[in-house]
Amino acid sequence: MSLSEQEEQRRKSREEIIDLGIDPYPSDTFDVNTYTDEIKNNFDEKKKNYKDVVLAGRLMSRRIMGSASFAEIQDSKGKIQIYVRRDDICDGDDKTLYNTIFKKKLDLGDIIGISGFVFKTQMGEISIHVKELKVLSKSVRPLPVVKETTDEEGEAKKHDQFSNQEMKYRRRYIDLIVNPESRDIFVKRSLIVNEIRNILNENNFLEVETPILQPIYGGASARPFKTYHNTLDIPLYLRIANELYLKRLIVGGFDGVFEFAKDFRNEGMSRFHNPEFTQCEFYVAYKDYIWMMDFVEEMFTRIVKKINDNSTKLICGDDKIDFGKKWKRYTMYEAIEKFTSIDVSEMDENDLRKLCKDIKVKTDKTMGRGKLIDEIFGEKCEPNLIQPTYITDYPIEMSPLAKKHRSKDGLVERFELICNGKEICNAFSEINDPLDQRKRFEEQVRLGNKGDDEAMVLDEDYLSALEYGMPPTAGIGIGIDRLTMLLTNSESIQDVLFFPQMKPENS
Repeated sequence: MSLSEQEEQRRKSREEIIDLGIDPYPSDTFDVNTYTDEIKNNFDEKKKNYKDVVLAGRLMSRRIMGSASFAEIQDSKGKIQIYVRRDDICDGDDKTLYNTIFKKKLDLGDIIGISGFVFKTQMGEISIHVKELKVLSKSVRPLPVVKETTDEEGEAKKHDQFSNQEMKYRRRYIDLIVNPESRDIFVKRSLIVNEIRNILNENNFLEVETPILQPIYGGASARPFKTYHNTLDIPLYLRIANELYLKRLIVGGFDGVFEFAKDFRNEGMSRFHNPEFTQCEFYVAYKDYIWMMDFVEEMFTRIVKKINDNSTKLICGDDKIDFGKKWKRYTMYEAIEKFTSIDVSEMDENDLRKLCKDIKVKTDKTMGRGKLIDEIFGEKCEPNLIQPTYITDYPIEMSPLAKKHRSKDGLVERFELICNGKEICNAFSEINDPLDQRKRFEEQVRLGNKGDDEAMVLDEDYLSALEYGMPPTAGIGIGIDRLTMLLTNSESIQDVLFFPQMKPENS
C-alpha cells in the first residue's frame, strides 16, 4: 500500500506511543458526563458550575505555547476549547505525557479523553482547564481539516473544505467529522421519523413489520430487484412497497397499522431517486382519503414546527414555503387545465398521444391512458407546485389500488401531496371490493403484456384476503427521504442518505 508522508509519520508516532508503554487504543470504558453543547448553553461563570467535567472527542486544532497549550476538541454535539498545562496532566518529574505525547505524537483527528473544570478565558471564550488527558484512538490517516479566516468585511471564509459531493457520499464518515451541517441534516431526519412515530402512536396505531423478501412484489408500479432462495427453490423479490401486507392486517382486525419500511425499486437514479429508499406507510380502518388529507396536513405542520423552532415557514432553494397556511387542493384534471389551458378529462388514448406530441411531452408505445396523463401532469404541472398542494381524484387507469370515486365516474379517491415541485406522499381510499380489485389487476397484467415493465402483477393471496372482507380503509405512503430533503433544504436525495448507492469508484 502506498502511503503519503503524513500517513507514514502518523504510523511512526503510533509505534513510538506504544514503545512509551501507552496503548493508543485502550480497551477500558471512558465514561463521559457531559457534552460540549450542554456546557456552552449552561455554564455560569459566577456559579462556577461544571467543576468536574469528563469529555471525549477528536483533536481538531492545537496551539502549542511552551509549557501550556490551547486546543479544540469536537464531540458528537460540537466543539469546545481546552487549556492544557504540562504540570496539571503530568505526574511528578515525568513530563512525557505533555512534552512528548501531547506536543509531538498526537495529531489532528486523534481521539482523546479529558477531565477538568470549565472557565472563561480573558477573551470571554468558554473553555475546559484540563486536569487529566488520555489517548483513546490514534488516527493514522489525516483529516481534510477545514480552516477558517475572516475577510476585511468580517465575513468568515472556509478553506480546504471537504466539499466534493461525490467524495462526501462515498466517505460519509469524513463528511460527518468535518462538516457539522451534514450532521445536522441527519439529526433532523431522526427527529422527523420520531415525530411521525409519536403522532401515530398517540393515535393508537400499531407499529408492525412485514416481509422484505416477497414471492410476489406488489403495492406499487415499479420494477423489482430479483433474487433466488436456494432451499425453497423459488425466485423472490425485494419489496417495492409494503401496502398489500399492511392491508392484510386490516383484514385481520387491526384498526390502524404502520411501518417504516426499506423499499427497493430497480429503476433510474437521480437527485430524487435512490434504488433503496424509506417509506412510512399507514392504514386506518373506517376512514377515507378526505379524512387522511386533514390528518396529514396537521401531522406535517406539527413535524415542521418540531424541527424548525416552532415556525411553519421554511426556505427551500429560492422559495419560502409555509406549512401553516391552508393547503390548496386541485383535482388532477383541474391542475392540468390550470397549467396547460387544456381539458383532458374526455380524451382517449389516441387524443392524449396527439396532445403529448403537440405540447412536447415524451411518451412511448407502452403507455396507456393513465400513464399519458401522468406524464402530462409531471411535465407541465408538478414543477409549478411550490407551496404544499393536494392533487386529488385521479383517473382510474392511473390507480389500480384506489377506490372508485363515490360521485365521479372514471376517477378514484386518491391524492398526492406535491411540495417544492415533488411528490411527498401518495394516499387512497383503498379498494375493498375484491371483484373490482381483480379487474384492476387483470388490466395491469394486460399492460405488462403490452410491454409496461412497471405494471403490477396479480396477487391471488391478497385477493383472497379481500374476499374475507376488508373494512373501508384509508392508506398512505410517505417518502421519508424526500420529506427530509424538503424540510432540510437539501438539493439531492444523496444528501439525506448516510450511504447512498454509488457507481463503483473505479468506474
